[in-house]
Amino acid sequence: MRDIAVLAFLIGCIGVTLWRPWLGVLCLAVFSYLNPHTYAWGFITTFPVYQILVIFAFLALLTAKDRQPIPKDWRIYAFYMLWFYFLLTTLNALVPWAAWPKLIEVSKIYVPLILTLLLINTREKLYYLIITIAGSFGLVAVKGGIWAIMTGFNHRVYGPPGTQFYENNAFALATMMTIPLLILWRRETRSRWVNYGLMAAIPLCFASALSSWSRGGLLTLGVLLVVLIWDSKRKYLVIPLMIIGIYLALGQLPDEWFGRMHTIQTYEEDASAMGRIEVWKDGFQYALDHPWLGAGFDGWIHVTQRDWHSSYIEIMAEHGFVAFALWFSLLVGTLISLTRLNIITRRFPEMAWVKNYTTMLRASLIAYAAGTVFLGLSYWDIFYHLVFISVLVKKFAQDEMAERGLIKNMQQAQYPENAMSQPGNRL
Repeated sequence: MRDIAVLAFLIGCIGVTLWRPWLGVLCLAVFSYLNPHTYAWGFITTFPVYQILVIFAFLALLTAKDRQPIPKDWRIYAFYMLWFYFLLTTLNALVPWAAWPKLIEVSKIYVPLILTLLLINTREKLYYLIITIAGSFGLVAVKGGIWAIMTGFNHRVYGPPGTQFYENNAFALATMMTIPLLILWRRETRSRWVNYGLMAAIPLCFASALSSWSRGGLLTLGVLLVVLIWDSKRKYLVIPLMIIGIYLALGQLPDEWFGRMHTIQTYEEDASAMGRIEVWKDGFQYALDHPWLGAGFDGWIHVTQRDWHSSYIEIMAEHGFVAFALWFSLLVGTLISLTRLNIITRRFPEMAWVKNYTTMLRASLIAYAAGTVFLGLSYWDIFYHLVFISVLVKKFAQDEMAERGLIKNMQQAQYPENAMSQPGNRL
């Protein structure tokens, strides 16, 4: 029965994709982050539902009348350069039998993301895409949070089986990246009932992350809480609520959970933690010895026989310092871009929406930056999706400012200090 329901949903998504191609981007987000087919039991679990939907999305793109040119943003060029560099490292990979399938897998992740740049051409469509991503994974996290509370946090929460979010550490990180998007949804929604629902969902997501029993997730959670408090509009209300929530959560967590988290302080005595440090040292040393092309995809098979356990080491060791610089620039450059855009637009009350988007997208990316210190997730689609979404936020903000007459050209949007000296310019 579940298989038939998922198949019917897929057919419906194909229909709306052909009717309104931009809705196909939302449908792809649902199958990428909610993964409804993984909750079935029969043939649909191995059916290439995502690939089929991608094909129809690109077919719909051919007839789409409202598609836009790919924005001229340096991050787009860096993304394509990184992708091309992956091809070069694969051609010289130490483990070609593992590298070529991995390149194909990564390319399958990257290709559909281009549809976001082409078909999400208004702020309204972007808003729907963000809440689709937030709602898709938010449902999984809320389900995990309810189960965690019902079981007294005595068992680990995992993501959808057979997905890149299944492992408990990855699930914890994905949950924490989703929380800022849910907060953004709550700030932007006009529905009172949706607002109430999100107010209930966000604490459940925190509970779900705690019940993952992820030590790296706990450290990332601490970073995320600091960022959320910093960006909060009502710190006097948020801080007491967080303190109460932490107090209540600590009272429910079992002793075994505290014992596992205590190993963060005594990592020298923990074989797993010390093993990761050794892997990081080996990976970094290999990158120093092979700075240009690294070991290729899944090079850990040759270098250490263990997973890298860090996205930073993963990129560096597998593809060299050039690829690392491109990947790292996408992460840090997007954080800087979001911060600058927030500073530029906060002068104008009519651009208040930009603050909500930039601060919460930044919080989500900071969670990724912190969490992937301990996890090899440098090819995660959610990261690149948020980078592309940030590109579109910048584009729509600049277009709106120009339309409203708040700036005279895009140069002033990027360098407001140059506009301050011009008479009659509000910047």
